[in-house]
Amino acid sequence: MGFGSRTNRGQAAVEAALTLPLTVFMVLGTLQLFLMLQARLLAEHAAFNAARTGSLSQGSCVRMKHAAILTLLPAFARADSPERVAAAFDLRKGNAFVAADRAQGDIVWLDTQLQGNPDRSKPEDLSFDDPDRAQVLRLVVRLTFWCPLRIPFANWVIARSVLAAWGLQPYVGVNPLEPATKASWTVDVNGAPAAAGADVRSTFKARAGNPAGTYVFPIHAAAERRMMTAPRFSATHLGKADGRCQ
Repeated sequence: MGFGSRTNRGQAAVEAALTLPLTVFMVLGTLQLFLMLQARLLAEHAAFNAARTGSLSQGSCVRMKHAAILTLLPAFARADSPERVAAAFDLRKGNAFVAADRAQGDIVWLDTQLQGNPDRSKPEDLSFDDPDRAQVLRLVVRLTFWCPLRIPFANWVIARSVLAAWGLQPYVGVNPLEPATKASWTVDVNGAPAAAGADVRSTFKARAGNPAGTYVFPIHAAAERRMMTAPRFSATHLGKADGRCQ
């Protein structure tokens, strides 16, 4: 009786040790995925606000970035009162995470494109609102939000699996979800590496799993608005060619 009881307890302990990591990941992973879904919704709204701000400010990169960062604050900072929003924005208006965010580097990238055959030969295209124009000028903003992954364990698993799926860093070792087995997470030859641009993939590799133990994930969104002010072509605005806001 006593021997059988000890055997059953031992078997239960072994089964718990084998299934607990997967159970923990299901709970923490679900929470992390819901936070990423919230970040996705905020990114869509941030792209719209950035495009709207750019259309009203001659394509000012600084104002577009500020509009995007302000919209994204609830994803990684306290933003439940006007005072906290102002304080959080003041710390991050330079487009860089702070230590409390458990992330490093840029918060957001903005890639702009001006459609409608703009005249870039002059500092400003003053014919933006000419009713005789064949095409109206439309500002397209493509936003990349480097969303911090804040849930322990789930962030590591997600980061390592994406690194492997994008062909950046395969993982071969103990399976964190099934410790009794070996994991072999490698690139999917069916096109997964093309899921993001080369610049996004290289930055993700550098930032996802750094020695500081911080993890981020790139979330993309896009929006476009008709230009309501004359687009300015300078280093601080839309520039002489389409590209990333600096």
